[in-house]
Amino acid sequence: MTNETAQNEILAHDRKMAWWREAKFGMFIHWGLYALPAGVWNGQEVPGIGEWIMKRARVPIAEYSQLAAQFNPVKFNAREWVELAVSAGMKYIVITAKHHDGFCMYHSKVSSYNIVDATPFGRDPMKELAEACAEAGIKLCFYYSQTQDWYEKDAVGNDWDFPNAEEKNFAAYLENKVKPQVRELLTQYGPIGLIWFDTPMTMTGEQSAELVELVKSIQPDCIVNGRVGNGRGDYICLGDNETPAKSLHVDWETCATLNHTWGFKTNDHHWKDPETVIRLLTDIVGKGGTYLLNVGPTAEGVIPEPSVNVLKRVGSWLKANEEAIRGTKPNPFETEFEWGTLTLKPGKVYAHLYEWPAKGAFKLYGLKNTVRKACMLAEPERELAFEQMYDTGAGTFALQVKLSDQPPKGVAVLALDIDGDVQADNTLMQQASGSIILEAHRANLHTSETSTLILSRAGVLTGWSDAGDWVSWQFKVIAPGRFRIDLLSMAEKAREAMGETAGRWEGGHELAIEVAGQELRCTVEEKERIVTSRSLYFHRVRSECGTVRFDAPGTYTLSVKPQKLVCDMELGLKLVSVVLRPE
Repeated sequence: MTNETAQNEILAHDRKMAWWREAKFGMFIHWGLYALPAGVWNGQEVPGIGEWIMKRARVPIAEYSQLAAQFNPVKFNAREWVELAVSAGMKYIVITAKHHDGFCMYHSKVSSYNIVDATPFGRDPMKELAEACAEAGIKLCFYYSQTQDWYEKDAVGNDWDFPNAEEKNFAAYLENKVKPQVRELLTQYGPIGLIWFDTPMTMTGEQSAELVELVKSIQPDCIVNGRVGNGRGDYICLGDNETPAKSLHVDWETCATLNHTWGFKTNDHHWKDPETVIRLLTDIVGKGGTYLLNVGPTAEGVIPEPSVNVLKRVGSWLKANEEAIRGTKPNPFETEFEWGTLTLKPGKVYAHLYEWPAKGAFKLYGLKNTVRKACMLAEPERELAFEQMYDTGAGTFALQVKLSDQPPKGVAVLALDIDGDVQADNTLMQQASGSIILEAHRANLHTSETSTLILSRAGVLTGWSDAGDWVSWQFKVIAPGRFRIDLLSMAEKAREAMGETAGRWEGGHELAIEVAGQELRCTVEEKERIVTSRSLYFHRVRSECGTVRFDAPGTYTLSVKPQKLVCDMELGLKLVSVVLRPE
């Protein structure tokens, strides 16, 4: 491939991705036959997410397929759904054309097991959505389960109707159902923004590549998500409800729930409040990602009222603060600020404030650009007093903005006009709050050739099973004194839909921490579960490690060396950060 050809391919990819990179916020819709049982089968509540009820309850095809005869969503109104997405500030809709249960929510000629041929409803909701999306200027996108299909013998997932794995012919399923149906979706509904594949599981690299090429051959501008598998696709999909610790410097997306389920579940009333959703949106965008937020309509075709209320309130916030979200670039600092996050545009820095600073004094270290103006984004006419300086003793750029003493309700956005493109000093240093946060993704790893210690995509050190492996950080102290050291580790995912209120976690690890000529010995024990918008499902566990003192400003090194690692549950130590807070 010549340099010119490669450059042309990059430009073509950038053109294709442009609308998605600008959007930042989309609506996921999980809707299908599973909305009828809504989490209950034969009078018994089935643990787990609503759309998985067929598998969780191991319902035979002969029984589950009878739901089609009852499915009649007479209250479905495509324009109402699209209007809700618009009012929420969402720019694209991804809807389940076929989920794992194998039922098609569109008129498929490949399988009569579809909403037009098998239900009394007899209409194609995808056609109606396509028309409504086109009118509103919203991108219509399709979710398609390409590997799991519990209705088909040759697909993955149904081992109760088809227990003999040796009889399965996945390649035949791919050729006879998946590819023809993907072709239907890309030829019957006009331009499609993206195809959202899921759970690649047994897919080979060649099979993933073939699906990508099929999509490109029909609609070259249609984006393919990363869950097509094997490193293919146009962007990375993180795990469900997962966010990273910092910008990934690639195109990425988080899909997330509004409660604990995707498909409608009648007894799941654990709705996230608008404030939490706004924090999640800003945090994801501040790390360069896109937020795909789910609603699960009922069997009648109604999006639940709590979902509607939350989305409308998020939309009101977004309408007032859209400038700081849409088409922005991520936080230039490698640090995940406790107070919130930053987004950027040329000549602009936006500080999204989750916590209002004490006495309204906002401080930021490391912004090198000259600030010309500071104001709250919601009040652009009222300029705020600010001061910039360079602390020669600490070698640090400092900015202080005087905000109101009275905190506003919800997430507020501070807008800074700056000269030029943003320049950030990413030296690992004490933050303006006085805390020193040593994040796992900024650690130096000291490992053997056989080490299994790795940094996960979420910015967590995992696979720590060798006590000979250790980590260290070099950092700058600006305001010396005595500090309390906490270690934050991560618990396994809390699956509230399965009735788990807290994910599993393993303690008992014995560590030696060395810094500034002092050594602490501590045992990793759970003192507190930290559950914020950033850790709703992957809880942070705080352990106390003692206190240390820094007598002077300067550069220091802190090391964490295991003395004993416990892996009784095969969980081990999952390190998120070491935090030093002034006493």
